[in-house]
Amino acid sequence: MKKLKNVLMLLAVSMLALLMSGCSKGSADGKTHLTFQIWDVNQRDGMQAVCDAYTEKHPDVVIEVQVTSWSEYWTKLEATAISNQMPDIFWMHTNEILKYADYGKIADLTDLYDSEDPEYYQKHFSEVSLSNVQGSDGRYYGVPKDKDTVGLVYNKEMFDAANVAYPTPDWTWDDLCEASQKIYDATGKYGYMAYGDDQLGYWNFVYQNGGYILAENNINGGFDNQATIDAMRFYMDLQKENWCPDQNYFAETSPGTAFFSEQGSMFFEGNWNILSEMNNYPNMIGKWDVAVLPKCPNPASGDGRATISNGLCYATSPTGKNYEIVKDVLRFFGSEEGQRIQGESGAAIPAYIGLESTWANVFDKFDYRLNVECFLDMFEYSVQSVNNKYRPTWKTKVTDSLLKIYSGQLSFEDGMKSMQDAINTAAEDD
Repeated sequence: MKKLKNVLMLLAVSMLALLMSGCSKGSADGKTHLTFQIWDVNQRDGMQAVCDAYTEKHPDVVIEVQVTSWSEYWTKLEATAISNQMPDIFWMHTNEILKYADYGKIADLTDLYDSEDPEYYQKHFSEVSLSNVQGSDGRYYGVPKDKDTVGLVYNKEMFDAANVAYPTPDWTWDDLCEASQKIYDATGKYGYMAYGDDQLGYWNFVYQNGGYILAENNINGGFDNQATIDAMRFYMDLQKENWCPDQNYFAETSPGTAFFSEQGSMFFEGNWNILSEMNNYPNMIGKWDVAVLPKCPNPASGDGRATISNGLCYATSPTGKNYEIVKDVLRFFGSEEGQRIQGESGAAIPAYIGLESTWANVFDKFDYRLNVECFLDMFEYSVQSVNNKYRPTWKTKVTDSLLKIYSGQLSFEDGMKSMQDAINTAAEDD
């Protein structure tokens, strides 16, 4: 019993420390101290630069950027939301925004810029960026921070060794497969590494073929749509090729790890990782490059082009004691100046329309210049990352079914049905 009491006391102390770390600090110096929580250490300096630009104009405000891991971030944020002691400012992801908005845990910022320009959001952010910050009621629960696309990363040396021309904007799925086979035959290295991911994997193929994961009502699934089925079959059958690792391989080695250890020649990557990969793998500089995604050669509809686009936003609690000051900070974060600083820091592509090149220009500092403009070019045909309020319920089930098809525990047909049922029943059970 004594041991149990000690454990409970330890948990209580730990939770108190956790909650207190999310609150604004004391103001013995007479200044307003704000906390700003994020989950990506690679963006710490960029976020600090934006904060410093604000506090330089408002010396009575101090903003502390706090970084945690992805999993710890959401555990911590949920705990502080329950206790109404959330950080002053925090990142919000599309995976979670509907839940927090629907439960009233993040502030409605639709009117944030009304005194400046009632159409500010529409003038400066794309439809995809605004969709990423909307709650179920269509109002804005965050200030768009960044936007992204998915591109094709490839090893130039392996292409050269196999006498294969580098990917071009005209490349199709057929070219991807043909190049993969030639590279494997010539080098013994993997070609395109098709792992069981959604945003960095099969979602792109589905939308390139004119299919969809969620129907137009954003409730029902699309795994019974023929274009979706055909794209899924094509993507999953790539694992059967000798040049593609199976999912058991990816359970231990990510495509990025395999690529930068020079075991594979191609994989899909989000632009948000490119700068850190340039910095983390200096021995690979000059050996690799990036290109737009290969297109579907014979799409059921459309022109065969698509890339999944997502984006984060800045958010706050509606009950924070520094709410009015925080709103002023958020207005700055969403301003042209604030977004420009983020882009020039290399943290991410600004959501603010017209500032995309500030991120791309950061790569000028390297001796070898990657073709990062390809990520910007793809915004023209980008598709919003798949999400609805029921996703926390169906995502794991869909992934489980996907892996069971790969492992042979489910037939392809039964797996598609299982994935469709997972999405549809999530809405019905709400």
